Amino acid sequence: MDLTIIIVSWNVKDFVRDNLKSIYENTKNIEFEIYVVDNDSKDGTVEMIKNEFPEAHLITNNYNAGFAKANNQAIKLAKGRYVLLLNPDMRVLPETLEKMVKWMDNHKQAGIAGCCLIKENGETVPHIRRFPKFLDQLAIVLKLPHIFPNILNNYLYKNFDYNHEAIVDSVRGSFFMIRREIFEKIGGLDERYFIWFEEVDYCKQVKNAGWDVMYTPEVKCIDFVGKSFNSVKKGKTQEYFRDSMLKYFKKWHPFWQYFILKLAWKIGTRIAIIGEKLNFKSKAKT
Repeated sequence: MDLTIIIVSWNVKDFVRDNLKSIYENTKNIEFEIYVVDNDSKDGTVEMIKNEFPEAHLITNNYNAGFAKANNQAIKLAKGRYVLLLNPDMRVLPETLEKMVKWMDNHKQAGIAGCCLIKENGETVPHIRRFPKFLDQLAIVLKLPHIFPNILNNYLYKNFDYNHEAIVDSVRGSFFMIRREIFEKIGGLDERYFIWFEEVDYCKQVKNAGWDVMYTPEVKCIDFVGKSFNSVKKGKTQEYFRDSMLKYFKKWHPFWQYFILKLAWKIGTRIAIIGEKLNFKSKAKT
């Protein structure tokens, strides 16, 4: 088996349908299997998959297990030489997956790889990031980019050239190709993360194990950027992000950095509340 594709779904039936359709229509020259792990969707996703894509392997959870744990459920069953974690709001193009498998075959040192993600209009989606550091994450927590727009340029890798192949710190989890040997050596994703930072954490583990994390512009895939999160309430997404950030720093950084970030989140939350109140008063006057 060349490739195992894993899609984790939660109340995104239409995106899952279009995703699966694009894979089956555009992937002809490699042997692949698909696992859809559904995290207790209430929109008919499970029934749709059973009726329209019976060839896909379906794992159904009776609760929302999160991204890492759900992927690990399928990773344990995967037969592919490579495993692709693919968000439901992605669309593969003709030969996307064949080209990616061939590229991995030709880059033996790549433990993880990502491709060029594009919007429907062909515009490149900036997604390569450097590993999180204390000061850039503190800036995010304290909402400083609203005042100093360029403060995150280094972390966001603003000068990255998406036209050239490169070894990078991390690639976006929406299209996340992993060599099978990686699982055999370090296991699956860290399930302490419910969502966010799990792919960054895994890239760090892979690099520490002596493999490269790479980006290639030779392969393209359409990314609808964030559509998978539309059904998650705004306050809940920030809660998930905060929880994962703190877990990442507790795991990889000195304790004092974790402790300060934890305190800063309280300050940042307060700043956000004050900002919302001022904005509301301003609108009321007009």
